[in-house]
Amino acid sequence: AADYLIDIGPGAGAHGGQVVACGTPAEVMANPNSLTGQYLSGKKKIEVPKARRTGNGNFLTVRGAQENNLKDLDVSIPLGTFTCVTGVSGSGKSSLVNEIIYKKLGADLNRMKVHPGRCRAIDGEEFLDKVICIDQSPIGRTPRSNPATYTNLFNDIRDLFASTPDAKARGYAAGRFSFNVRGGRCEACSGDGQLKIEMHFLPDIYVPCEVCKGKRYNRETLEVHYKGKSIADVLEMTVEEALEFFRDLPKLEAKLRTLSEVGLGYIRLGQSSTTLSGGEAQR
Repeated sequence: AADYLIDIGPGAGAHGGQVVACGTPAEVMANPNSLTGQYLSGKKKIEVPKARRTGNGNFLTVRGAQENNLKDLDVSIPLGTFTCVTGVSGSGKSSLVNEIIYKKLGADLNRMKVHPGRCRAIDGEEFLDKVICIDQSPIGRTPRSNPATYTNLFNDIRDLFASTPDAKARGYAAGRFSFNVRGGRCEACSGDGQLKIEMHFLPDIYVPCEVCKGKRYNRETLEVHYKGKSIADVLEMTVEEALEFFRDLPKLEAKLRTLSEVGLGYIRLGQSSTTLSGGEAQR
């Protein structure tokens, strides 16, 4: 148990950044502004569901797991339910889930080129069509990746801008609104919106591009508007703002609503994926 608590909030992203409460656990629990304190005190709580999922009756069964600390283990996992694998550190949780189950299913269902951990067999693969591993790895390996590109939302946005009267009159296709290729992007910064200054023995610093002012696009591309907004303006929107802006477009609205429902309404569409936290990337 902690001796001193610092509760930061009240929300996430732009909705946070303030010290809501600080002090001993008792002091934080007595602070009515602290959501954390309310849960610690029991004023608020997450109820345990009375009815549990029964599953679909099928099982994924691992036979003879022998990777690392696993000693010829047999385990059956019910399908159609949320299953938690627990145990003390070093007991073999990661070996079972990541090294054996994920890699074996990945090789068989996703045609991944991996070497699964040792086991005699896994039964029940016929009940699955794919396997997905969600971890805390960054979702984008370069600063160019952002929530809009990762969710394929940006493809729909570019198509939308290409369908505007201004874009059609100028002969602009969807590619014109990409900051990754020549044509519509600012060539001074190659569509990054910023320039890197190497500091040699110090960390590199980044400054906004003086030509596009950080907007990533050239002047001609920014002259095309949808509902009064340029493509750069849309990338600066938060998910919450974009959800309202595109509320009449079901395809866009559905993807944005999903992001909002998992608590990511505060992130910007054009925010670099490398700046997202592990939890944000997982969601």
